[in-house]
Amino acid sequence: MKPVSARLLSQQLASPQFKDPADVVSWFGAMQAQDYRAMRWAVAMRTSKPSYKAFEEAFNEGEIIRAHLFRGTWQLVPTDDYPWMVVLCHDKATAVLDGWTKSLGFTYSGREKERILTIIEDTVSKHGEVTEDIIGQALVEGGIPEDKLLYNHQLRMAELEGLVCSGSLGPRNTYRLVRDRIPTKSTFSREESLCLLARKYFRSHGPATLDDFVWWSGLTLGECRKGIETLGDELVKERWKGRDFLIHRDARSRGVRSGNLLLLPAYDEYLIGYKSREIVLHPDNAHHAHNNFGIFKSVVAWNGEIVGNWKPSSKDGGVSVFKETVSIPEQALEKACNIYHAAQKKGKT
Repeated sequence: MKPVSARLLSQQLASPQFKDPADVVSWFGAMQAQDYRAMRWAVAMRTSKPSYKAFEEAFNEGEIIRAHLFRGTWQLVPTDDYPWMVVLCHDKATAVLDGWTKSLGFTYSGREKERILTIIEDTVSKHGEVTEDIIGQALVEGGIPEDKLLYNHQLRMAELEGLVCSGSLGPRNTYRLVRDRIPTKSTFSREESLCLLARKYFRSHGPATLDDFVWWSGLTLGECRKGIETLGDELVKERWKGRDFLIHRDARSRGVRSGNLLLLPAYDEYLIGYKSREIVLHPDNAHHAHNNFGIFKSVVAWNGEIVGNWKPSSKDGGVSVFKETVSIPEQALEKACNIYHAAQKKGKT
């Protein structure tokens, strides 16, 4: 097994198979979307013709949704999958969210929670699409104490209840009612949903381990095992350096070329999608890519290995290589920067 080459193909970072950004998100199931600018490039670079405009159209037309779901973080998910995903992640994500609130010395009674959700629903219904500020003002006017940390919790609570999701794309978050944007409801059993999620994860992230899947999904170990078991022979087990990895039986094995330079955005699935990242990032260099508080940086991958950082705002990429044995050819860097800037021009900045 060649795990680096296999991941480049699975992650659509080598020989991407899709033209439509919505198809990319559907392939992954869920993609980290912590940063507004980074998420657009994360999807666009995985299409055969990277374009911010194509991403914006898919998002604004409702083919892609942004919401706090798995692990309680911002993620892009396909509209068709949202109904069963929000049900699947609800209990675990809500428990984590409530635990965080309790750590602040605050808890909600059932009646208080219901009142908060009603205010949010009525406000969004009245305006159709609203910013966070308008929702916050309505909560204060409704007698809910003003607290930015708790306010963040209240919005996430509404998302996990399947009440609100993202509105139009923009530098400021907007919200719409789920029932207006996604009129359908989930018809899958929990077992079927676990199977679907496991399939999407291992086909887009493989080779990966059980621990990687548990980390990425935020679900329990038992549920993740169940999802893997239901896939049966769809997954193939490979032993590599003393650990068991799973890869989907339909995974591609051809399409990776040497001399491949990738300018990966912060919070990209190539790193954040795994609990253990040493396959592509040496542990001694991990601090260059992310800190211990969950902040991920823009990184450079050379032949699949994370070797440096870059600055998306820089015309020439602002690349700095932290692996001393690597020297990136100027031609490869220029080509990567041109693709990145061309994608930006095909859409709003």
